[in-house]
Amino acid sequence: MNPSPHEARAERGSGNRPALSRCINIGADEFAADYWGRGPLLSRADSLERDFSDLFSSDAVDELVSERGLRTPFMRMAVEGQVLAKDRFTAPGGFGAEIADQVSSEKVLAEFAAGATIVLQGLHRTWPPIIDFTTRLVSDLGHPVQVNAYVTPASSRGFDPHYDVHDVFVLQIAGEKRWRIHSPVHPDPLADQPWSQYSKAVADEAKNAPVIDEVLRPGDALYLPRGWIHSAEALGDTSVHLTIGMSAFTRADLVALVSARTRADASLRSSLPLGLDLGDPDALADVLAETVADLVAAIQRDPVTPAAAAASLARRLTNVTRPEPVRPLATVAGLARLDVASVVRWRLGLSGRVEARGDTVCLAAGSRTLSLPVVAHAALEHLLLGESTPVGSLPGLDDEDAIVVCRRLVREGVLVLEA
Repeated sequence: MNPSPHEARAERGSGNRPALSRCINIGADEFAADYWGRGPLLSRADSLERDFSDLFSSDAVDELVSERGLRTPFMRMAVEGQVLAKDRFTAPGGFGAEIADQVSSEKVLAEFAAGATIVLQGLHRTWPPIIDFTTRLVSDLGHPVQVNAYVTPASSRGFDPHYDVHDVFVLQIAGEKRWRIHSPVHPDPLADQPWSQYSKAVADEAKNAPVIDEVLRPGDALYLPRGWIHSAEALGDTSVHLTIGMSAFTRADLVALVSARTRADASLRSSLPLGLDLGDPDALADVLAETVADLVAAIQRDPVTPAAAAASLARRLTNVTRPEPVRPLATVAGLARLDVASVVRWRLGLSGRVEARGDTVCLAAGSRTLSLPVVAHAALEHLLLGESTPVGSLPGLDDEDAIVVCRRLVREGVLVLEA
């Protein structure tokens, strides 16, 4: 049974995060308290007692490159840190698929054999096992997630030492890769603070002794908070690893919410004094002090409430992530035979909230709001728990009403019909 967003939040509160737990060799609560956003964690396969072959493999790489008709930017290639022009590994698709930038398996073979790294981007959109895993990981973390694969020829290095502006898990799939990790030169970088802005400092730090210098083998996992400098080199056979990028919401996001709210305050929209010398710090000192005081007063007069902040961040998460995919043909076929014995559940990864309003009940599901008869209130609350439930067992509805409600919610992509 797959958890709903509500159930997933309950699991997170109790430390039960099954997708996250695949990537670490310690408890989820310990990871959240001691490592998340704080420092790297290496989790060996022998302690995890599992591998990642169900998520990805070398055969999956070949299938994606040779059979799936990928286009840029879902794939790129690089040599020693330099990204290749896309015409080096793409070509027109031919009759019936006249697309100029489809991946050419022949060109990829030539570049890969010559030492280029294959980067398969956006696997959380293109490879079913990773789509499923990513949906669950978003529920575990409460932050957006993306997944890329890096396929590096033996004894080759794909990218120079650098840092990412998002946290990452590295899951080693095949082969071996040596990772060197160095301390941040710009801790907790934001999305608009890439490593290239600090390239000299990054290069200098990379000359120092690394914090971690280890070889990852199949089944090993490495967590790196954003800002931690890293580089990697394949050893022996071809290396395949997944990089799971997690774009964490930050305190800066809350600051932005507060700042946006204060734009409504008239005292903060007034013009600066006429004739003010904008290049004179002394002239600006009093105006700046007065503005800061007015800013504090504006925040106190009209504070951002926890409810408003939660609603804003929830909307952002909904906008940048996708819930569990639905199957249009199978769903329509299932609707045709839906009855009281059919089993339904809430769609994984879809946010939901129920609110009674007089003789109706409003269901906020993702970015949509649906209105249903108030008699459906108890059934909706039950469905939000994420339990797989026969249509005829929904509380508060007779069989006929239960079928009508479920048929609508399945058609709207809110519920999923289980086989």
